[in-house]
Amino acid sequence: MTNSDRHAYAALTTLIVLQVIMLSALYAGIRPHPPVATPLFGIAPYLGASVAIALWAAIVQPLTNRVGRALSLLAALMALVSFGPQKYFDAQFHLIWPAVLLGQASALVIIAQVFSVIRARGGRSAAGTASAGQA
Repeated sequence: MTNSDRHAYAALTTLIVLQVIMLSALYAGIRPHPPVATPLFGIAPYLGASVAIALWAAIVQPLTNRVGRALSLLAALMALVSFGPQKYFDAQFHLIWPAVLLGQASALVIIAQVFSVIRARGGRSAAGTASAGQA
């Protein structure tokens, strides 16, 4: 396992833990907890889907193949609904800032690692094609 893989797994695990704790706080009624619903969806099903996608990404390996990279990006973007920059304006930010900052850092690590792999593989493909053409 490479360092990039370790960072991606660690970031996915962090997002899973944060979202499971948020879901637990919601069910237990412990403040601060996320709202029960948004105008578009209920929070509990959304958090469940976010955790499931992050687990799926980890199981299929987050950086090794297209499916893993796509699921990793999706998990990071879905987590930003809960931890994105819009939370800086939340009335409870003074209570939730550790989770918000850690969630953002984890999402950024995932996004950076995925695009780093894509960029590296794109460079190898182009180099491989050029050397094959010269042979």
